[in-house]
Amino acid sequence: MFNKNHHKILGLAFIGIIYASCKVPAIVEKTANKNTPATYQGNSDTTNIAQMKWKEFFKDQYLSNLIDTALKNNQELNITLQEIEIARNEVRAKKGELLPSVGVKVGAGLEKVGRYTSQGAGDASTEIDKGKEMPEPLPDYLAGLYANWEVDVWHKLRNAKKSAYAKYLSSVEGKNFVTTALVAEIANSYYELLALDKQLEMVRQNIELQNNAFNVVKIQKEAARTTELAVRKFEAEVLNSKSLEYDILQKITETENKINFLLGRYPQHVDRDKSGFDQDVPTNFKTGIPSQLLANRPDIKQAELDLLAAKLDVKVAKAQFYPSFGISAAFGFQAFNPSYLVKFPESMLYSIAGDIAAPLINRNAIKATYFSANAKQIQAVYQYERSILNGYIEVANQLSGISNLEKSYGLKSKQVEALNQSINISNDLFKSTRADYLEVLMTQRDALEAKLELIETKKQQLNAMVKIYQALGGGWN
Repeated sequence: MFNKNHHKILGLAFIGIIYASCKVPAIVEKTANKNTPATYQGNSDTTNIAQMKWKEFFKDQYLSNLIDTALKNNQELNITLQEIEIARNEVRAKKGELLPSVGVKVGAGLEKVGRYTSQGAGDASTEIDKGKEMPEPLPDYLAGLYANWEVDVWHKLRNAKKSAYAKYLSSVEGKNFVTTALVAEIANSYYELLALDKQLEMVRQNIELQNNAFNVVKIQKEAARTTELAVRKFEAEVLNSKSLEYDILQKITETENKINFLLGRYPQHVDRDKSGFDQDVPTNFKTGIPSQLLANRPDIKQAELDLLAAKLDVKVAKAQFYPSFGISAAFGFQAFNPSYLVKFPESMLYSIAGDIAAPLINRNAIKATYFSANAKQIQAVYQYERSILNGYIEVANQLSGISNLEKSYGLKSKQVEALNQSINISNDLFKSTRADYLEVLMTQRDALEAKLELIETKKQQLNAMVKIYQALGGGWN
């Protein structure tokens, strides 16, 4: 009767432990909103330039060579590749935790126990062979295998492996995102270099024009048709333009070295096709539809995979509340004399055991891990939604910028044309003393500023072309 009651009490206690350990605190769950507007500016065509490889998008061979070199040598990209390797090894580690761990153990020892102990008395009265007592002190030799295995009843280990794999895929998308940014940065820097070359050309042409006007003023001054003030004003304007020339040369050097840094090489001349800057910039790009951003943009795909990993981490943390089931086993040979190790079955040892462990009291650490995992999962939801929103807004901004820059470039081109004509007119009027020297100077200055602004607008158009390609998710494939 006592035994039956005893077993019942133990059984009820065991059930109580299991029930108490399986109680999981409630949390607030949040799902991501993946809805996007149906189209950009009412265009429902699904053709998308993001699906073009960057070698097809950028036709300039010099630019392609620079990008090729950067993809091999850029330090930031190579650092990201090592992060992928780290994430891949984490997957291997989590996968290994699903399997039993098996090891081999070989050992030797020496033990002397007191004669007046249960073990000492037993050893003294034990005869292994006829007339032979146990040696004292007692050697101990061991050779065997041992194994441990946690039975993944609650899918804790499998979810941890899936989470690690999702993080690995996220690191791959992170590398793609770095690649996209690198390609875009090199292209933008290359076009900036072309723009600086064009500005340098404009400034040098303007210096030549100002020198011609300066010579005319000096001749007129000698003929008493103008004053020394006019001569000094023209001279100052020439010197100002020459100073601007050196400013542009410094910017060219800095931009070249920026490209060299991205290529992972020391300062050197950057080969380029200067005539490429004068080519027409396309203004009609195939943008597809907004939902394609989810598949094309690496940062959005990375955020989606981070969200998946965060959800799996919540499941792993939740499984910590449940009992864990383990199995351990050992098999080998043990004896006090090496010659006895080969005697079978006398020297053989083996064991097998199963255990259940469950958290019962003071589960605050497990709760904290669980709540933190849930908070990170909610963070990942907001980050995913933010990435989608940011991607759409970037595309919308670039589409608007392309349209406005096209209109601005057209107007500035007309402004430059009008000012070029006004330079010739002002020079003719000045030679015939029908215009003041200040009018000539102001006309030349306005024309130079307008030309530099036109070049800057053209550069912005080229940058917008790169940015729309990047915003749509192109440049990593």
